[in-house]
Amino acid sequence: MRILLTNDDGIEARGLRTLFKSLRAAGHEVYAVAPERETSACGHGISLHAPLRLKKRGVRIYSVDGTPTDCVNLAVFEVMKAKPDLVLAGINQGPNLGTDTLYSGTVAGAIEGALLGINAAAISLASFECPDFKASAEFTSILCKLIKKHGLPPDVCLNVNIPPTVKSPDFKVRMTTLGKRRYSKVIKEGVDPRGKKYYWIGGEPVEMDKRECCDTAVVKAGLISITPIKLDITAVECMGEMKSWFGGRFE
Repeated sequence: MRILLTNDDGIEARGLRTLFKSLRAAGHEVYAVAPERETSACGHGISLHAPLRLKKRGVRIYSVDGTPTDCVNLAVFEVMKAKPDLVLAGINQGPNLGTDTLYSGTVAGAIEGALLGINAAAISLASFECPDFKASAEFTSILCKLIKKHGLPPDVCLNVNIPPTVKSPDFKVRMTTLGKRRYSKVIKEGVDPRGKKYYWIGGEPVEMDKRECCDTAVVKAGLISITPIKLDITAVECMGEMKSWFGGRFE
C-alpha cells in the first residue's frame, strides 16, 4: 500500500517515526509529511494567508511550516503526485477522545484525507506519559490490512485510541461513539517581560462521559476504541421541528 503519515505532534515526534519504520518494514510505500513543529489543538485549520515551506528531511520524509491539513494537501498534490491508498494521522501522544476531536489536529489530518476521497484513520496512544509506541504501531499495521480488505464508506474516517496498557498480540477492540469531555475553562492572566498583559487558556476535565458505548469509557476500561466519524454533521433530527418555526414562510 501507498500510505501517507501526518500528525500534529511534529515531524520529529516519536509516534510518527515509530509508525513510519514499522509500516516500511512491513513492505508498504510510506511517506511522512508533518508539521515542522507541534501544532496540537489546531483543529482543521488551513493556511490561506501565508506561503508554506516544504522541506525534505529524509527519504520520503518532509516537514511543512503549517497545519496537518496543509500537510495532507501538499503531500497528495505535490509530494506524492497522486492519492495514496491510505492516510494515517499519528501515532499521537495522548488521547483524542469525545469532543476533544473537534480541536485535534491529528483527527483533522484524517478528516482531510476522507474529504479527498481517501481511506483515513487517526491513531492515538491514549497516554501523555507512556513512551512506548510499539504495540500501537503493531495494531495499526493490522488495521491497515483490514482497511485494505474491506475499505471504508465514503466520507467516513476512523478515530482510534489505544490504551497504554494494551500489549501485542492481545488486542481487544470495541466500536464506540464519541463521548463528552468538558473542561473548566480557566483563563490565566500574566505579564510578559516587556510589561504587556497576556492570557493563557487552560483547564482540567470536570466531566467525562461514562456510558459503556462511548470512547472515553472504553479506553478507561483498557480496550482499544474505534469510532467511525462522518463528515456530514447535519442534525437531521432537528429539521422537522425547525420547519414549524417559519410557518407558511417555509418552502
